[in-house]
Amino acid sequence: MMGYQNKVLRVNLSSKSWSTEPLNMTWAKKYIGGKGLGIKYLYEELTPQTDPFSPENKLIFMTAPLTGTTVPCSGKLAIISRSPATGTILDCSIGGHIASEIKFAGYDAVILEGALDEPGVLKIEDDHITFLPADDLWGKGSHETETALIEAHGKDMKVISIGPAGENLSTMACINSDYYRQAGRGGIGSVMGSKKLKGFLVKGTGGVQVHSIQEAITRINEIMRSDTLTDDNLWAYTDGTAMLVEMSHNTGILPTHNFQDGTFGAYQGIDSEAMKKARSGKKACGSCALGCGNFTKTGRGAVEGPEYETLALCGSSCGIGELDAVVKFNDLCDDMGLDTISVGNTTAFAMELTEKGIKDFGLRFGDVESYLKVPELIARKEGIGVELGLGTRELAKRYGGEDFAMQVKGLEFPGYEPRGSWGMGLAYATSDRGACHMRAWPVAVEAYGDVDAFTVEGKAQLVMEMQNSNAVKFSLILCDFWAAGEEAMAEVLNLITGADYTAEELLAIGERVVNIARAFNIREGFTGTHDTLPNRIFNDALKSGATAGKKIPKEDFDRMLAEYYHLRGWTAEGIISDEKAAVLEL
Repeated sequence: MMGYQNKVLRVNLSSKSWSTEPLNMTWAKKYIGGKGLGIKYLYEELTPQTDPFSPENKLIFMTAPLTGTTVPCSGKLAIISRSPATGTILDCSIGGHIASEIKFAGYDAVILEGALDEPGVLKIEDDHITFLPADDLWGKGSHETETALIEAHGKDMKVISIGPAGENLSTMACINSDYYRQAGRGGIGSVMGSKKLKGFLVKGTGGVQVHSIQEAITRINEIMRSDTLTDDNLWAYTDGTAMLVEMSHNTGILPTHNFQDGTFGAYQGIDSEAMKKARSGKKACGSCALGCGNFTKTGRGAVEGPEYETLALCGSSCGIGELDAVVKFNDLCDDMGLDTISVGNTTAFAMELTEKGIKDFGLRFGDVESYLKVPELIARKEGIGVELGLGTRELAKRYGGEDFAMQVKGLEFPGYEPRGSWGMGLAYATSDRGACHMRAWPVAVEAYGDVDAFTVEGKAQLVMEMQNSNAVKFSLILCDFWAAGEEAMAEVLNLITGADYTAEELLAIGERVVNIARAFNIREGFTGTHDTLPNRIFNDALKSGATAGKKIPKEDFDRMLAEYYHLRGWTAEGIISDEKAAVLEL
């Protein structure tokens, strides 16, 4: 198939050696690229029970056949490993321009194995691979690191880097690129840090061969105008994800004071109108017509964002209604290389522990000054940051509060209150990497739509279908902000590759990706007992707004989960049946 470079770069950091090999096209036909193909490679190559911080763990940077083309919103890169935060499979994606550059350098994937003895940087210029020392960069923030690498090696270089959080093996560490783009969840940055890899430079001078280039360019331009630049997607440019602050507050699902409530009295201080007043510019990733990136400048700092998840978890959930403070918190997290979702969530949990008299961390809801100290303390493992960096699950094990430690499988909740979107609760519980809004987003049709949010009826089917669709979308590595249906996804894939995938075949691939991720987790010891939610969701009703009095009764959740397993063809314990594995050729 066209669109692929048919080449994998495999780098052994321990021996500072490298080799190339053909991409496994048998796997590519079944998993496409990105999320799916990356998980397939890790599943086949990683020994079960591998310590995520050991040299034996792998860090896979995977592109897709659409990467480096003019297909709208195709500029993201998938990064796959075993999560040090959860022990599960971990795939993240990162925007900017790094993905296309890997493709232009001639590779579909870069697989990192082993670990450097001393801090270093990997430099890739087409088929020329070099290892550079990074002692002078170790300990520096990600922004300073990227600037130094560009100044030393040229503006044509695309850069991935980690901050002090990754160096210090924080399980909240992310990977940064283009200064403000992050692969954020599950501690992916600490895997890079465990390999002593401070940065990763790429420059390519090649291109991507596509099937019938004239037809592809003409039709892709038509699709961009008729399917991408539409009202379903243009909110990403005009308002950005900050528009969800008001929507979530009005529907009672805005996390407030560590998910004690779903409305926040000071929400207007951090909503899209507040963001627009502070907007200083726009930015887009490679091959993107939407340009969702908002540069925001306030008295305390400047950042691209904050996105909704940051506004919710680092804003309302922490009792912070000042955009100025959230911008600064976001900027600190970016520079330190930290996931704002997990840091914000854990900070709010520590605030509740303090206010309940369980453990005094010196943090209280709405206290801006103590809140702004948290990111650097976590990243550098200093003071209270030593324990906060453990995350909500481990903090709860130490001090209590497990009922309101808002996490699944060790990964902290994103910014949607599941008591106001029962399908979202099921999506959190069954996500392969822990609590996640990127596997399925039923809140769109429940809280923000016209589907009854407070019933179990149809929710298992809804979550399963969304998970399958997103799994194939992220195997194509299309941005979530293009609301592309399976027909459109099949068309652009066929235009690039010359294949003849149908929408139904893509959904079957999506199901296969979900199942191989599940198979990986089962192999690592996960079962249906891990597919659950904190007791706060089952026992404590929300207090105000549209969701006042709402909770998810445990028996209703169990019913949703059992139906989900049945529809998936899994056992009552959440294990993939032999019959299902055979059909999917796992």
